[in-house]
Amino acid sequence: MPVLEIANLIKRYPNPDGAFRTIVDVPAFAMEPDQQTALFGRSGSGKTTFLHLVSGILRSDGGSVTIDNETMSAVAESRRDRLRARAIGYVFQTFNLLYGHSALENVELAMRFGRGVDRTLARELLERVGLAAHLHHRPSQLSVGQQQRVAVARALANHPKLVLADEPTGSLDEQSASDAIALIRTLCRENGAALLLVSHDRSILAQFDDVRDFSTLNQAAPELSVEAAPS
Repeated sequence: MPVLEIANLIKRYPNPDGAFRTIVDVPAFAMEPDQQTALFGRSGSGKTTFLHLVSGILRSDGGSVTIDNETMSAVAESRRDRLRARAIGYVFQTFNLLYGHSALENVELAMRFGRGVDRTLARELLERVGLAAHLHHRPSQLSVGQQQRVAVARALANHPKLVLADEPTGSLDEQSASDAIALIRTLCRENGAALLLVSHDRSILAQFDDVRDFSTLNQAAPELSVEAAPS
């Protein structure tokens, strides 16, 4: 059974003149458990919006997103939040760590929204990403690469079915980026999580067997697709 199923997914934004631009128009997309897929596409093509729709951070204007056999787009916001916490891990481009909290606390806070805090598991995840000596360091006391590793550990804290990664190595040098992607892929395999990654870095894309041009999924051309405002 697919861990992710998308059907006729639509997202529009209004223009100043009252017309609507279609940013995302994906008729169909699915991922199986353990599948690892990388998407690439030009800036502004709707890739991040697509990930936000998949995760339920944004609500679509049409279509459906089904995660682990539950339709994200059909449930109330509170239930979407619970589903996201339970089934989805997200590695953001800017990591989105809480700077007033330690690495360990950042991972534990993610657990509070999911299956409950498990300090032993949080420690194990941080040790697994090479931060055993930095559990109590705050993000400002960590390098960019170390912050990224905290973000990876946090994304896996609730044993997600699907991990989303949005340009997760944009702030890293080439070798660090390659090592980070290898780590994310390994941890996803070990945890039985599917991985959907967005990147424009060819060296990162080369690590994946399943690489897709987002424009082949997305029928919208954001700079050209302009529709009349719905009445």
